[in-house]
Amino acid sequence: MSLLTVGSVAFDAIETPFGKTDKIIGGAGTYISISSSFFVKPVRVVAVVGDDFPQEYIKTLQDQGVDTEGLQIKEGEKTFFWAGKYHNDMNSRDTLVTELNVLEHFDPIVPDSYQGTEYVMLGNLSPQVQSTVIERMNDRPKLVVMDTMNFWMDIAMEDLAKTISMVDVLSVNDEEARQLSGEYSLRKAAKKIMAMGPKYLIIKKGEHGALLFHEDQIFSAPALPLEEVFDPTGAGDTFAGGFIGYLAKTDDISFENMKKAVIYGSAMASFCVEKFGTERLLEITEKDLEERVQEFHKLTSFDMSF
Repeated sequence: MSLLTVGSVAFDAIETPFGKTDKIIGGAGTYISISSSFFVKPVRVVAVVGDDFPQEYIKTLQDQGVDTEGLQIKEGEKTFFWAGKYHNDMNSRDTLVTELNVLEHFDPIVPDSYQGTEYVMLGNLSPQVQSTVIERMNDRPKLVVMDTMNFWMDIAMEDLAKTISMVDVLSVNDEEARQLSGEYSLRKAAKKIMAMGPKYLIIKKGEHGALLFHEDQIFSAPALPLEEVFDPTGAGDTFAGGFIGYLAKTDDISFENMKKAVIYGSAMASFCVEKFGTERLLEITEKDLEERVQEFHKLTSFDMSF
């Protein structure tokens, strides 16, 4: 099945208690594309970079099975750059630098060869860019999944509500779900958010796993207790890539299959945090993934017979 991802392809500079990096490849679009390419190839990407973005980074994406025809390269402009420092608990961080650069006026162009794509993952960008991509698809995709964040709730709520009404699945964290809905209870929050348009809702809870909602159904996925979290950057985007990648591979958008997709997304995210940036994602094998999924299964598998 065909898959299109939209998001930032960028530079990150990261500091954690385990060390620090210079500029490395990052961005939501990068993590989503690499993660989802583990399940389906090619992964089509719509993104923008400046002419300072190294060709070797583009080749890294291409080597993973990412179709970069939709990657715009703006001459004379700079690539989006984010720098952050994580606290000792690894759950909070300080943003040190944010340079929008090419993202400030990003006009997402969907190549003709991308038309007819059945699965679309809208990574965290401005809701206006996300809705423009949907509007530029000649045919309605089979499934559109959207990620967003509280920043857009603060400054662009009207545009955000419009875009949310256009998608099938929304993915947010628990803090964002509460802000978006005005409800503290996540069950109440889910009902309010799904009333805005999405048929399915994922609420990510970091080290406490994730919840999947559809109508009156709820699925709770665990998080894998890791001995060390080396770098959490991109974990949520890697989760999204694994989720949409598994759905595109299996071409099954039932609630039962989405449960499995949440587990595969969680497994991919658990690899992401084990090294800086995308490094660990570029190492894993199919055997690694299946073994990690089995670890998730063991966390919640028990016998009720007495």
